[in-house]
Amino acid sequence: MQYKKLFYPVAGGDELKERLYGALSIVKYFKCHLEVMKSTPGIKGYNHLMMPENIVDDIDAAIVTKYAEENKNFKNTIEEIAKEIDVAITDKKLEEKGSIELLYKSGSRSVMAAQESKYADCVIIAAPPNGNSTATFEAVVMHSGKPVLMFPRVMRSFSTKSVLIGWDNSPEVSKALTLSIPILQEAERVHIVTAEQYVPNLKELERLQDYLRSYDIETTTGMITTTLFAGEAILDAAKKGNFDLIVAGAYRPNGLKELMFGALTKYLLTHTHIPVFMAN
Repeated sequence: MQYKKLFYPVAGGDELKERLYGALSIVKYFKCHLEVMKSTPGIKGYNHLMMPENIVDDIDAAIVTKYAEENKNFKNTIEEIAKEIDVAITDKKLEEKGSIELLYKSGSRSVMAAQESKYADCVIIAAPPNGNSTATFEAVVMHSGKPVLMFPRVMRSFSTKSVLIGWDNSPEVSKALTLSIPILQEAERVHIVTAEQYVPNLKELERLQDYLRSYDIETTTGMITTTLFAGEAILDAAKKGNFDLIVAGAYRPNGLKELMFGALTKYLLTHTHIPVFMAN
């Protein structure tokens, strides 16, 4: 597997232990290094406030003290899970074992996530609660420049042995496809699905298959029938085919935040039962 370093911005809240278990399961599977960023509120970086640096430092120090117990509990939880599934906690990547490093940051979570994610091969992030986009989720998808591997909030195991590609002929899914090649090369089964509104017939996918074959990736293809919710058809195909992972394009920016998610992405955020590898 070519991915060496992943990044995971995480906050507290519901299902924290389940989300950490899912994230560390990914690390164990890939045998890679993961930076876990635990953030607390802070005001550093808000230069427009024009506050003296010593005052900013004092305020941030007070915030750190306030959240010290929360961070301690977080550390204990992640150490417990790491021990259970055999992942090391270290600041150095190990050769044959998954490893994690804890980063504690104070400030705007979305701003820090967008910046810190630039130093990793891929960002992993739990699906937003109830499928509602968060500022952090949008930041890593839109501004990290990296692929995002979104996993269900409760996930007890992770695998990429069987992968479903949802092809809509968009630039986003084309980028996701290329960035997922290291994963596809390790998969035992790769299936591409599309719909008539994107590709008139399966013969049109032959060039896509030839492209992947140049990386020794053999694929099969199929046509699905979609409604207004293309994500529903893809998830239905994933369930019927017992796939482990979906590769799809992320939403497309259109200038209207409330409409930023396309129907495909929004449905996947809300209903996916398996991880989704996406890129914008």
